[in-house]
Amino acid sequence: MKRNIAIATVAAAALIGGGTVAAYAAAGDDDGAATHRQSSVRITDDRDDSAEDAAEDRADDRDDKRDDDSVEVRADAAGAKVTAADAIAAALKHTPGTAVGADLDDDGSRAWEVSVVKGDGTEHDVRVSASDGKVLGAHRDDDDDDAREDLAALKGADVDAREAAVAAAAKGTVTDVDLDDDGPAAWSVETTKGEWKVDLGTGKVTQDLDD
Repeated sequence: MKRNIAIATVAAAALIGGGTVAAYAAAGDDDGAATHRQSSVRITDDRDDSAEDAAEDRADDRDDKRDDDSVEVRADAAGAKVTAADAIAAALKHTPGTAVGADLDDDGSRAWEVSVVKGDGTEHDVRVSASDGKVLGAHRDDDDDDAREDLAALKGADVDAREAAVAAAAKGTVTDVDLDDDGPAAWSVETTKGEWKVDLGTGKVTQDLDD
């Protein structure tokens, strides 16, 4: 009888012990799962931080490039004695037609490049010295399709490229004049103080908020 009691006691102890081990094992599994979840969260957070850092670096690079470009533009404008309006006038005197753009070269040549569309729809690039206003040369541009589109966009316009340059000069030294036909047509003018749009009908100058 005593032997049977002892065996039952041992068996109960074994069951109790086994239950305890199982409980510890289950608890261990829960802790492992929690640890895994915490690790996953940390990895995700690290990836998010890395993506944000990369985006900030790209934004900084763009800002630096814009700053560098602005410095170059101001330097080129400072060395130009001939204004955009005067360069356009000189180009049109040499090559009669409709001026659709003027750009101050940033390659150190100190020259304006004025795009002129003749009555036959051909486009010509006229180079004008930014130092004395003399025409340095002219050549035919092969892209006549764009030239005809520019003429169509300017049909009925009261403000030409030279007048747009004069109007925008109140906003800084003009370095680029171009016809923007993306949406309602307008002159797009860059100055040392920003980018502007000049209305084809009224000549009103407004800041270009698209850039």
